Amino acid sequence: MASPQLHPSTIAAVRERADIVDVVSEHVVLKKRGREFVGLCPFHEDRSPSMTVSPAKQIYHCFSCGAGGHSIKFLMELQQSSFTDVVLQLAQRYQVPVQTVSGDQQDRLRQQLSHQESIYRVLALAAGWFQTNLQQPQGQAALAYLKQRGLSRAIMEQFRLGYALDSWDALLRHLGQVEGVTALQLEAAGLAVSRQGGEGHYDRFRQRLMIPIRDKQGRVVGFGGRSLDGREPKYLNSPETAVFEKGKILFGLDMATGPIHKADLAVVVEGYFDVIALHGAGVRNSVAALGTALSSWQIKQLCRAAASKRIVLNFDGDSAGARASRRAIQEVEQLALQGQVELRVFSLPPGQDPDDYLRRHGSGAYGQRLAAAPLWLDWQIEQELQDCDLSRTDHFQRAMRSMVELLG
Repeated sequence: MASPQLHPSTIAAVRERADIVDVVSEHVVLKKRGREFVGLCPFHEDRSPSMTVSPAKQIYHCFSCGAGGHSIKFLMELQQSSFTDVVLQLAQRYQVPVQTVSGDQQDRLRQQLSHQESIYRVLALAAGWFQTNLQQPQGQAALAYLKQRGLSRAIMEQFRLGYALDSWDALLRHLGQVEGVTALQLEAAGLAVSRQGGEGHYDRFRQRLMIPIRDKQGRVVGFGGRSLDGREPKYLNSPETAVFEKGKILFGLDMATGPIHKADLAVVVEGYFDVIALHGAGVRNSVAALGTALSSWQIKQLCRAAASKRIVLNFDGDSAGARASRRAIQEVEQLALQGQVELRVFSLPPGQDPDDYLRRHGSGAYGQRLAAAPLWLDWQIEQELQDCDLSRTDHFQRAMRSMVELLG
């Protein structure tokens, strides 16, 4: 009987949940060495530990025989099993629902993958065009704004910053004439909007500083467009598409994974320019959650990059920033209570965001405050006591109720 054709979502879920250290340690005695693990390679006669297992990269590698790969490949080689059999085995172990596909479904999946590749291409072309616009006479106001914020040319290029022209259809016309991209393809990529009544399309982003949003592999999946003329909204973001899901993207993660692993610490901030400013100041282990509370998927990605699973929240120093910190804590606190995550909160002075703080005080002062960030529970207690006068009975009782609720 032929093996079932597994649905890509099942394979992706297994790859996400099957932690390499967890899988390998069932068959090899592993010892921690720095941020990685070492053990005797099971694929050759190994007398001294020559296999390294990296939790950040989710791979194993033997420096003697050259064996290496991810958790699925490890079991395939060890057990001499097929890819499908190993995925099914891991799906059962990690309680991943198994979906299979029929012949008709396989055709639809091929069409879906082709559709996604088309969107990636359109987004990459748009990012290149926006980037070119920034250096043209029409982009001088956007370029001046970036220089005013203290951004170097190298950082602008690293983040591929660009500019959307002040035109209703400049992107539509350019990609249509030069690259043969249709309006429907641009709409599928979140770059064009259908006019009411279905009579044609117009560019979603106009007269905005363009910030490409990339996935962990470095592919452009969407954009954040900042208004330069006071037009609302201040930030206009791409809608969710076949390749863009906000809860599964961390802005800057494609560039921050290595630095997070090296520092053994992930810094989570609120906005695009917070990440850009921090990277420019040398704090390259920073990412942003695209204006949403941290999702379990995002937390898992950060924990994989930081072997010690150390995460610091550094949101804006205002009431909205405090609320965002509380929402993020709610997502993480169960993992923190179980010791799976070391969560800290770095509060800035009122009215400042990380970008403001860096420009006023420099990266040295920022680094000192980051290192002194309190654990999440201590931060919450500080927040509850902030406006309390404990000499007053009503304030004291209110504080006590808050403490009991927190500690409960």
